[in-house]
Amino acid sequence: MNREDFEIFNDGLIYFDNAATTQKPKQVVNSIVEYYTKYTANAHRGDYDISLKVDEKYEGVREKVKELINAKSSKEIIFTKGSTESFNNIIFGFMSHYLKRDDEIILSKGEHASNLLPWMVLSKQLGFKIVYADLEDDYSLSVQKIKEKITDKTKVVSIAHVTNAIGDVRPVNEIGKLCNENNILFVVDATQSIGHMKVDVEDAFISFLAFSAHKMLGPTGVGVLYGKEELLERIIPLEYGGGMNAMFYSSGEYELKELPHRLEAGTRNIAGVIGLGAAIDYLNNIGLDNIHKYEMKLKKYLIDKIKTVPNVKLYNESIDSGILLFNLGEYFSQDVAIFLNNYKICIRAGNHCAKMLQEVIDKTNTCRVSLYFYNTKEEIDKLIEVLLNQDKIFDTIV
Repeated sequence: MNREDFEIFNDGLIYFDNAATTQKPKQVVNSIVEYYTKYTANAHRGDYDISLKVDEKYEGVREKVKELINAKSSKEIIFTKGSTESFNNIIFGFMSHYLKRDDEIILSKGEHASNLLPWMVLSKQLGFKIVYADLEDDYSLSVQKIKEKITDKTKVVSIAHVTNAIGDVRPVNEIGKLCNENNILFVVDATQSIGHMKVDVEDAFISFLAFSAHKMLGPTGVGVLYGKEELLERIIPLEYGGGMNAMFYSSGEYELKELPHRLEAGTRNIAGVIGLGAAIDYLNNIGLDNIHKYEMKLKKYLIDKIKTVPNVKLYNESIDSGILLFNLGEYFSQDVAIFLNNYKICIRAGNHCAKMLQEVIDKTNTCRVSLYFYNTKEEIDKLIEVLLNQDKIFDTIV
C-alpha cells in the first residue's frame, strides 16, 4: 500500500521494525525541505511575511493534532521532543506536586521505559507506591486486572494504549471510564497506536496523553503532550526561556504566557512540527481504520507462514496489532537479526525497551517483527525463506 511514496524501498530493503520508527513518505520529507528552502524563519518572533507563514503552519499543525485525537481545544496540545519528554513533563512537572507519600499509582510490567523510569525516580523522591497490574495469560492487560489493583489510595493509572513489545491493544475507553468513576487520573502512552488506529481522548476520559511523530511517518525529535486544559494549567514548566514568558524584570518579577506557549520554551523543532502535520495529512488520506484492517490481514498471513518454520516459538500471536514476538530455537535473538540483515531484512532483537517484561515471560531477549501498511506478503515470504535456512546462521555471522 502506497509504497511508491517511500524512496527507501527502491533498493530492495525489507523493513519490519516499525515499532521502533517508521519510514517517511516523500510528502513528509518535502514539507520539511520546503520549510528550510522557501520560508525558514522562527515561530512567534517576527512581523514579516515568512515568519507569519511559519506561525500559520506551526499553529495549523496544533489544530490537526487536536482534530486527530479529538481534544477540546488546541491549547491542550503541547509540542515536545517526543514521548519521553512528554512523560517527563507529566511526571515531574505535574505529578511531583500532585502525588503524596501514601498515594498509589498503577502501571504494568509491559510498559516502555518512558512510562516506567520517570515514575520510579519520582517514587524514590516522594515515597508513593507503584502497583503493577497483573497481565493475562497471553500477556495482555484487561480492565479487570486494573480494577483488582484499585484502592482508595490509587491516584493515577498510567499505561500504553498499545505496547511496543507484546503489542496488546488495551481497552482504553473502558479503563478510562473506570478511572473517571473513581476520580483517578488516566495517563496514556499512544506512541504505538497513534499511527495505526483511532485515539479519542474524550471517549477514553484521558487526563494526559503522549506520542512521538517518528512512529507515525513523521520526523524524529518532535512529539506531543496532550493534557486536559485544567491539568496543563497546573504543570510547572521544566524549562524557562524565550517564547514562554510575557515579561520579566530585574526586580525578579516575571509573568509566563498562557497555554500552550508557556510549556514550549525556546525555539521548537519547527521543521519537525511541520513534518508531523504532513504525516497527519498522509494518514488521514489513507484512513486509520484501513491501515489497521490491512495490518491485521498481513499479521495473520505472517503467523500462518512463520509457523511452517522449524523451532519457532511465538509469544503473542493472539494480539490484535501488527507486532509479533518470536524466538528461533536456541539461537540468540541478536544473531537472528544479524543473519536477516545479510538479506536486507530489518527486524528488532533484544528487550525492546521493556526490560521489566522479562519478569513475566521469563525471556530476556526476543525477535520482533512489527508491520505497517507499506509492508507486503512478498516481503513476508522472503523473511520465511531466509528463516528456513536457519542452519546457516552461525556460518553467516561468524
